[in-house]
Amino acid sequence: MRRQGAAERIGVFVDGANLYHTSRALGFEIDFAALLDYFRGGTYLVRAFYYTAVVETEDYSPLRPLTDWLGYNGWQVVTKPAKQQSDPSGRLRLKGNMDVEIAVDMLELAPQLDHVVLFSGDGDFRRLVESVQRTGARVTVVSSMRAQPPMIADELRRQADAFLELEEIAPQITRRQIEPRGRAAAAAPPPPSAPIAAPAPRPTRATPADPYADAVVPEPEA
Repeated sequence: MRRQGAAERIGVFVDGANLYHTSRALGFEIDFAALLDYFRGGTYLVRAFYYTAVVETEDYSPLRPLTDWLGYNGWQVVTKPAKQQSDPSGRLRLKGNMDVEIAVDMLELAPQLDHVVLFSGDGDFRRLVESVQRTGARVTVVSSMRAQPPMIADELRRQADAFLELEEIAPQITRRQIEPRGRAAAAAPPPPSAPIAAPAPRPTRATPADPYADAVVPEPEA
């Protein structure tokens, strides 16, 4: 239960690949400094985690500028190498599921939190959310019903205490607007109820731009 007279203790857990694909489908990029500020307002932010599989080459990872920036700017970054696997057609695909890492950290920290915020639409997290709720913490899931196709699994949305539509908080956390691509390419998303205004530029705090642009990244698992 929330402590009487104290700021709500909050933990943020971001499935990096899932958030990337969701924001791209909606047509904007995330400003991770602004995202931290959004959740610090009126609460005590205990910890903010960012999870991603890292696509390694001989001496360079395209994600390294982002993960380094996050590590120096208030985020706890959890990474592991992506693995190459062949699909039935023989095409190489990259797999980097971070579900176990997210589950372990969330369950360990949940007793110290009043509110858990999970950025993912993966239905595999339904059981995790249920377990966290039994510790007394509330759980908010952040994803999108407005992307085409929707990026949030119905069972996860129903299990969470609250669902936050990513597009609705875009004005507070957007780095810049972009042309939707990826999953949204086949069909244009419905127009939002109100136009999304890009926030004022943050020249001294800007998140590295489009870290996945030059890399094939794991698709989020619905």
